[in-house]
Amino acid sequence: MTELDAVAWPVDPIRTERLVLRESAAGDRAAFVELFSSPEVHTYLGGPQTREELERSVPETPGRRPGLFVIEREGAMIGTVEVRPHEGERRGRVRPDTGEAELSYLFLPGAWGHGYATEACTAALDWFAEARPGVPVVLYTQTANSRSMRLAATLGFTELERFVKWDAEQWMGVWVAAPQPVGQAGPSR
Repeated sequence: MTELDAVAWPVDPIRTERLVLRESAAGDRAAFVELFSSPEVHTYLGGPQTREELERSVPETPGRRPGLFVIEREGAMIGTVEVRPHEGERRGRVRPDTGEAELSYLFLPGAWGHGYATEACTAALDWFAEARPGVPVVLYTQTANSRSMRLAATLGFTELERFVKWDAEQWMGVWVAAPQPVGQAGPSR
């Protein structure tokens, strides 16, 4: 068992200035289908799935797993952010002894360009840093995805390596919450 196997879930909704990060609900199904079928969302992710396939395969309550948050703005789902155990077969290990987590996120195109990704990812990383202090978090993105590259820098990820996969240059970065001085609570970056 790694440090990541026992994250308490579900958690109470996390509220930021403009967003709510919460567990998924049945009412989110249509937004999940839209998210996974969007060609814009999947430009750097291998392409979208067909709406027909998704209508058949997406469960009534999609995305119900520890570490996956629905991002809600004014009562509507605008995306997801997830912090999950980093798969061992994926490239790169930061801490082979105890493992690390991986950050991923998807936003509907209408939510792009408003700073929601920074706000939601910061909240998710803060939650994870409190749940699993000191555990590193990795992030992958294509270097051609300038928005994700900027977000990684804004969030404080540092480059570990670049490599070519799926005929494109990929970027892998790592983030570790700053240690807290004795007597202080909460994550800090």
